[in-house]
Amino acid sequence: MAATTSDAGTRRDFLYVASGAIGGVGVAAMAWPFIDQMNPTTATLAAGTTEIDLSPIQPGQQIVFKFRGHPLFVRRRTPAEIAEANAVPVASLPDPLANNDNLADSAPASDANRATKPEWLILIGVCTHLGCTPTVSTPQMPEGDYGGWLCHCHGSQYDTAGRIRKGPAPRNLQVPVYSFLSATRVKVG
Repeated sequence: MAATTSDAGTRRDFLYVASGAIGGVGVAAMAWPFIDQMNPTTATLAAGTTEIDLSPIQPGQQIVFKFRGHPLFVRRRTPAEIAEANAVPVASLPDPLANNDNLADSAPASDANRATKPEWLILIGVCTHLGCTPTVSTPQMPEGDYGGWLCHCHGSQYDTAGRIRKGPAPRNLQVPVYSFLSATRVKVG
């Protein structure tokens, strides 16, 4: 009986390779639902950005919107509020950094670095101490000593630029990423 040796694969080698490939495809098909469930839902993706119409907001008025599950403060500041915010020296602030997602982390907390357009101040309305929602100060109902916002839970007070001035909050209110689409429309996120 003569034995022949050949480098060509046998039928058994083909079956091993085919079985392994089908098994790999099967494992990937079973793993896909588990991997896909880690992606954000369409509702989450839709909440990632929002467009706001600024035309109904009057000078001195603030409107609260919902953005990514948090309150979003959009305030149309008066010239007096802008002047008051500009008069504060950055060196006197407890947090000298702007906390503005549109700028570098090291940007100083000047009023110009807190509002792209001085008239419009856009902030995430979450106190940086323990995550409460501060209330706005208005001429009819003054809150705190600085004309901005007051967190009643622990007494943190923010000025008209959303900068921490007094209380236990460690940082200024956060300025989210935003851009003006027109004079009366802004896209946040």
